[in-house]
Amino acid sequence: MAPALSSVKPAPADLLALARSRDTADQQRLLRGVAALCEANPPRPGDPSHALLSEIFLTLAARAERDIRRTLSECLAKADWAPPALINTLALDEIAIARPVIASSPLLRDQELLKILVECTIEHQIEVARRPRISGRIADAIIEGGEPAVMTALAANRTAEVSEAAVRRLVEASQRIAALRAPLVRHPAMNDQLAQELYGWVGQALRQAIQDRFRVDAPALSDAIDEAVRAAYARKGEAAPPDLDDNPARDEMERRLVAKMDASGQLRPGYLIRAIREGRLSLFEHALSIMGGFAVAQVRDAVRADTPEPLRLACAAVGIDRAVFPAMLDEIRKLSGGLPAGELRKPRLLERSGESAARAFRANRAA
Repeated sequence: MAPALSSVKPAPADLLALARSRDTADQQRLLRGVAALCEANPPRPGDPSHALLSEIFLTLAARAERDIRRTLSECLAKADWAPPALINTLALDEIAIARPVIASSPLLRDQELLKILVECTIEHQIEVARRPRISGRIADAIIEGGEPAVMTALAANRTAEVSEAAVRRLVEASQRIAALRAPLVRHPAMNDQLAQELYGWVGQALRQAIQDRFRVDAPALSDAIDEAVRAAYARKGEAAPPDLDDNPARDEMERRLVAKMDASGQLRPGYLIRAIREGRLSLFEHALSIMGGFAVAQVRDAVRADTPEPLRLACAAVGIDRAVFPAMLDEIRKLSGGLPAGELRKPRLLERSGESAARAFRANRAA
């Protein structure tokens, strides 16, 4: 909390003497005195007292303890008369000190905000992305940086100046950054065309929100994506893969998503569990295929088998705990019409390791 302001307007010379003191009590008195002086008569560039007050503030900030710097930041966050050099210094300080001025100071221009994005921590960058009414130049720089948490903060900032091209880039990034999807559904710059693109890879709850807000024809979207996939293969002189699910377009999109996650090292057993919980069976199959080094057709055969043993082996091969698998199996059966059928047996001792389970799965599928 900022200290109480003095009711007596101090003399600038007295304040300068306090600024040269190293005593903590003097620094506190200085802060109260300067705040009272400026509140009573805000200095403007060109005023005789402006340079003197700037020197006092900068001297105090350079030698002040953390709590005093934080109080300075809170006192000056919305002041348009504060010394710009001091505001820039506070904005580059540790995040607890920098946050008030990054969020509110009218003296931080695009150049200073870009410097924060380049030089400071993720927490500083997030505060820039949350800042009201940031320019399109700053929004583009945030997207170019590609930091998921910062991009998500930007997507949630409804006052930011974000162009349609920038929103499109956010929508494209939401394929790999799930946290972007919910704020994008509600973003004021979203339109029907972008909503169609976003619709393809969000969960069921967000799809309903998109349908409620935008004119999204889900069957037509599926057909359009399907045609785009066929056209892409035709341009390469190839036939579309024969082993895709009932929705080839969705299947191809999910295959690419999983491949990107694998390339960036983000594919983990927990992703399989999340895919099933979100009702995305095809995504689960592609992820399990890549993680285990199996053919996707083998995984799909295991999902649709008359026994859950092959699927259990495949999941064990990629690190799914055997205590977790029964619950996963129940969810998978809800998505696949009751398959795989049959009773679940206890795992054999020879199938305890991932490698042995993988060998057993391949042998089972070969048979």
